Amino acid sequence: MFAGLSGDIGTLGLGLVIAGVVAGLVAGMLGVGGGIVIVPVLYHVFGAAGVPEELRMHLAVGTSLAVIVPTSLSSLSAHARNGAVDARLIKLWAAPMLIGVLAGTAIAGVAPGELLTLVFGAAAVPIALYLLFGKEGWRLGDHIPRGPLGAALPFGIGGLSAMMGIGGGIIGVPSMTLCGMPIHRAVGTASAFGVIIAVPGAIGAVIAGWGAERLPAFSYGYVNLLAFAVVAPVTFVVAPLGARFAHMADRRRLARMFALFVAVTALKMLWDVLG
Repeated sequence: MFAGLSGDIGTLGLGLVIAGVVAGLVAGMLGVGGGIVIVPVLYHVFGAAGVPEELRMHLAVGTSLAVIVPTSLSSLSAHARNGAVDARLIKLWAAPMLIGVLAGTAIAGVAPGELLTLVFGAAAVPIALYLLFGKEGWRLGDHIPRGPLGAALPFGIGGLSAMMGIGGGIIGVPSMTLCGMPIHRAVGTASAFGVIIAVPGAIGAVIAGWGAERLPAFSYGYVNLLAFAVVAPVTFVVAPLGARFAHMADRRRLARMFALFVAVTALKMLWDVLG
């Protein structure tokens, strides 16, 4: 990795650091693991480093899931101290979400990279539109659903998140607020999703990519330790600051700025595949 790019290593390294800072702030402020930022950045960094196209998205997803583990733990700890985590809902959703993660990880392990890129872009664009135009007062119900739908929702969040390399908060927060949960409690609760999703997801990425040909240096399966070593410490340190800002700043403005970034990067990834 980075062979022949000695003049650009500083730029690539700076890009990874910036990705870590933005991902950490986003993780704390919006209750997400930061993967929605990390995946597209890693995708383009790996491309600039000469990683074969068929491996870029697998590596971006796997490495992002590995980064989300410490980021989510840091964000969860900060939100728990503020009493913003719904432990009862976590207990109800943990099992179906884990099953969804295992299913999504299995699919991601055998799917072509172009399909994973399409899944990420196709899911990220409506997420960005919701963040841009959605209203906090929108409701589909007054409480979190129970029964089959109550299990299908976390299953879907876990499966799609594992395929996208995200912590689940970017999908889970709107899902919970649309069902009547207050925004700050939804953000805090979603910070726990990253742990449920990222740990088995990252392990699955290592297993799925073990022995794959043409992987860049420092890769264990579909997790690149060099990118992890740059991004993970930054996000871990910055995430608590983001959680603090979430209780101080104009969340609506922050969400819209973040949504624009997500929309642009997702559309660029779709263009790369479909253009």
